[in-house]
This record gives sequence, C-alpha cells and structure tokens, in this order.
Amino acid sequence: MTQTSVVGPPSAPVETQDPGTPRKRRARAPGRLGAGSTLGLGVTMIWFSLLVLIPLTAVLASAVSGGWSGFWDVLTNPQTASAIRLTVFEAMGVTVVNVFMGTALAWMLVRDRFFGKRVLDIVIDVPFALPTIVAGLVLLALYGQQSPLGINVANTRYAVFLALAFVTLPFVVRTVQPVLESLERDTEEAAASLGASRLATFRRVVLPSLVPAIAAGAALSFARAISEYCSLVLLYGNLPNRNEVASVRVLTYIENGDKAAAAAVASILLVVALVVIVLLDVIQRRLARRG
Repeated sequence: MTQTSVVGPPSAPVETQDPGTPRKRRARAPGRLGAGSTLGLGVTMIWFSLLVLIPLTAVLASAVSGGWSGFWDVLTNPQTASAIRLTVFEAMGVTVVNVFMGTALAWMLVRDRFFGKRVLDIVIDVPFALPTIVAGLVLLALYGQQSPLGINVANTRYAVFLALAFVTLPFVVRTVQPVLESLERDTEEAAASLGASRLATFRRVVLPSLVPAIAAGAALSFARAISEYCSLVLLYGNLPNRNEVASVRVLTYIENGDKAAAAAVASILLVVALVVIVLLDVIQRRLARRG
C-alpha cells in the first residue's frame, strides 16, 4: 500500500534571539508619561501653583470676603468705575496701536536695510530694561511742563496713553520679528510671479503666518497696560474721575486698610485680561483658518 502524508500549513518560524543582543524596549503607549516626565510635570506644576494659582485664588477669595454686596459696592463706586473704564479703554487703544506699529517695526527690522538699523533694534528693548519709575521720569522730562519739545501732556489722559505706549512697545515687535525671520521667501516670490500685488501677497501669504505672533504680542501688551503703575505716577497727575487708573485705586484701597476692596478691583482687572486674551486667541485662530 502507498502511504499518503497530509501536508498542513507551514508553521510560523520561531524567532530566536542571540543571547548577546539586547532586548528591544517595549514602545510606550501614546499619551503616557515616563517617570522622569511625571516628576518634571509635578515639579513645574507645584512651582506654577506657588507663583500663580495660589496667589490668584487668594486674591479672588479676598475680593468676596466682605460678601457679594460689598464687592458690588466697590465696583459701582463712581471713582473706581471711572478708573477701571479709563484703564481698560486706554489699554485697548494702546494695544491696537501696538498691533500696527509693532508689526511695521518688525517688518522694517527684518525686510529692510537702512542706516541705524542695529541701533534701532537695540533701542526697542529699552522699555524692557529700563525701570518703570525711570521711564516715568524720562517721559516727564520730555513731555512735562518743561518739555524741550514744546509738548506738555502732564496731568491729562494723553499722559496715560503715552506712558502705556512706552512700556508696551516691544511686545508685538519681539513676537513678530522671529516669525518674519523664519519665513521662506519662495512663496512670496511665487505669488508675485503669478501677478499678485504686494498687498495681496502680504494679506494672503505672509499675514496668516504672523497672526498667532501678533495676537500673542497684543495679549502681552494689553495685560501689561492694564496693570501699569510706576511709569504713570510722575506724569499723569492722578486726578480722581479724570485720569486716575485702576492700579492707583488698588494702592489707595490698600493704604486705607481696605484689602477686600483692593482685591475686588484687582479681580476685575484679572477677568478683563483673561477675556481679552481668549478673544484674541479666537480671532487669530479664525483668521489663520481663513488664510
């Protein structure tokens, strides 16, 4: 008789590993942190909480320590309401000016060549390095009653705008400048070769890349403006219901021993800053999406 053998499917080859070959590490699941990353995250969150979260929580708790009626009485006080309105409107105006002028300055520093360019690039950082009280003294000497330029804005609302514009000047410039430097010129040259005007090229090609940086600089500018104090005190006069700013109202409440009222004003400035930052983020995302 002839024997028939049944042939089954070929078996999978058995992998053998050389004892001297190191084993491969199992791939970490996406989204999981290693031991080092977990430790780093914990340390940074503790540091962030000590510097930001806990103090902010303390301010908000102090603001309502006298009850919501006391909180509302502080905000509806005519002098306090006038100071908050002036601060917010002046900060918004300065931010709008910085968006246009800061972007223009950044464009000049990156794309143009002119005499004194390096000096201008250094001088732009002066408001960062200069103590704000010294900035107020400089502004008073240039735009005060004895101004060598013949421009006297002391004790007026123009002094508030001038001081805020001085201390917030570098923010938009320094956020937009590195983005401009990293942009490739090939896309702009291609758009120009297809007949696009310089304005259309800037609006459709360059601006979408700059919008996130402009929004970040605008948010920093606004947040700095609504909290400014030292550069104002020598120039603007601190006249109640005329040119008094919110930071001075906070100081006045603290000097009078009313910490709850001071915290109430500070909490309003905090909420306004957060709202503006969120709005700027939403606007820049929509503009970037439209291209």
